[in-house]
Amino acid sequence: MSEVVLGLLHTGAMHPPVFDALVAGRIADDERLRGAQRVHVCDAWLLDTAIADGVTPLVVERIADHVQALARRGATAVLITCSSIGEATEEVAATAPVPVVRVDTAMARAATAEAERRGCGITVLATLASTLGPTTRLVEAAAAGTVAVRSQVIDNAVARRERGDQAGHDRLIREAVEAELAGDAVVVLAQASMAGALATAEPRVFSSPESAVGGLLEAARTALDSAR
Repeated sequence: MSEVVLGLLHTGAMHPPVFDALVAGRIADDERLRGAQRVHVCDAWLLDTAIADGVTPLVVERIADHVQALARRGATAVLITCSSIGEATEEVAATAPVPVVRVDTAMARAATAEAERRGCGITVLATLASTLGPTTRLVEAAAAGTVAVRSQVIDNAVARRERGDQAGHDRLIREAVEAELAGDAVVVLAQASMAGALATAEPRVFSSPESAVGGLLEAARTALDSAR
């Protein structure tokens, strides 16, 4: 049994199985990480508070507590899968005892590179207003003024999902994506929960789960190298 432990902190119950499957698929052929244990923690209070009050100092403190607890459980690296608390993730990462990965960092860089290559702008789409600011600022920082960045909340998508209408939620996301693609933009889906709305991959649409897992595994490998 591998001694590697990968920690994942979520704010929604839909995320652990999605991210666990992604990790399992990526480490199956990785000699160093094959068999790594995955420890998932889900704390909905973090997102509820970010939506209601913003990312308060108590949110930052609680994220740090979760990271410390995962480190005590042997986590080699930790991925925080909620983009609404992305800026708090970076604050916690600065002093954490193990590498902490922000869910949308790799996505922002990849989207910026594609927009620069195509010579077009980037549109950040979100279903939660609490996510729009953090992810848009991240993309703007990655772009550093090289491409235009705009953002938009997809109205009613969350309400549909909360009513049990996942198909309606996904349809609204697809319609928003199609409208932006028609305008020749690169599209960033700000939340991990939006990734499943598209049935097929589109090279101008970027979502976070796959690239975030890649970042987690790379952080774990780097930590293992440093521990030698």
